[in-house]
Amino acid sequence: MNKLVASSAAAAALAAGLYVQGLPPFAKSQTGVAASRDAASPNAKSGAREEPAPAVTVVRATIAPLRETVLVTGSLIPRLEVLVAPEVEGLRVMELLADEGDRVKKNQILAMLEQESLKALLAQNDASQAKAEAGITQARSNIVAADAKRVEATNAFDRAKPLSKTGVLSDSTLDQREAAARTAIAQLRVAEDSLKVAEAERALVEAQRRDLAFKLSRTEVRAPVDGLISRRTAKIGGLASGAAVAQPMFNIITAGEIELEADVPETDLARLVAGQEATISVAGAGELKGKVRLVGAEIDKTTRQGRVRITLGDNPRVRIGNFGRGTVLVRGVDAVVLPAGAVLFGAEGAYVQLVVDNRVVSRKVVAGMHTAEVVEVMSGLKPGEIVVAKSGTFLRSGDLVTPVETRNTAARVN
Repeated sequence: MNKLVASSAAAAALAAGLYVQGLPPFAKSQTGVAASRDAASPNAKSGAREEPAPAVTVVRATIAPLRETVLVTGSLIPRLEVLVAPEVEGLRVMELLADEGDRVKKNQILAMLEQESLKALLAQNDASQAKAEAGITQARSNIVAADAKRVEATNAFDRAKPLSKTGVLSDSTLDQREAAARTAIAQLRVAEDSLKVAEAERALVEAQRRDLAFKLSRTEVRAPVDGLISRRTAKIGGLASGAAVAQPMFNIITAGEIELEADVPETDLARLVAGQEATISVAGAGELKGKVRLVGAEIDKTTRQGRVRITLGDNPRVRIGNFGRGTVLVRGVDAVVLPAGAVLFGAEGAYVQLVVDNRVVSRKVVAGMHTAEVVEVMSGLKPGEIVVAKSGTFLRSGDLVTPVETRNTAARVN
């Protein structure tokens, strides 16, 4: 009994000592814990649970088509517009043979002008021409008569000279014959000049006739080119005017070709060149294919925009004045692409974090076109290589990870 009490007392004392040392009852001392760990067998160590590697989302570098485009907006206009006006002014419009929206061929009659006044002038011209011909005939007859008189008077004067020296013929008679010879020569010259005047009058009448004939032929207003009539201002009964710029009778779109005159910011204008393909959306007509025909050489000082013309060809679905909006393909390539979040940019340039044998490996790359969705990798990465989809500073080269692959998608680059 005394031994049992002594044992209980010893145990109580030991427990009290452990509490004083800050250890729970029956806990091992630090020395004992270390000794126990050292004494643990290798099998016991291998049986302990290890912390798993963190899972990261990865994507494979793929080859996808990239399209770099420039946005354009503007209005549809004729590529080349011809203003048709009559070549004869002051004549009334008698008949209209074409209207807006009609497609016409070159030399097709569009309108007929009054002809009666010109025909009356032609009749007067015929009379004037006959008169001129008669004047020429009369002048030629007068020349013949005057020449005969000149010969007669000259011969009489020549015969009178020797007679005057012998005294048979008086001096006064010699003077009369000399005067007659000179008068005959002058009359011949007058007759010759009359012929020239008559011929000039005939030439004037002929010129007037050609002018009248030209005007009469131009009473038929014809189309100068093949095309589409976009506007008609001529009205039956109205006076035709030759001022084409002020008010033409017809406006013709040459070959019906329409193009988009678009405004482009100056930062994008330098990227556009003739021949680039474009896709234009027009209300009521859908999407149309076109090509850049002309890039303006001037930037507006106020809007800081330049102009570009995109030809759409002859398309009956569109009208001039329509609003058009679309894109011009600046560059199109098949390139290695990654999601935008997979490419990091640092002081030394762009780089990606690859996953090789479940470990992170950083690699420098050269980035090309990019948007908020995708980035073009021009060099430094091969198709099929696995890259961390959303790289960040929480991952470093050599880190052990568990890759979880997701699908990579490419988007259009604007």
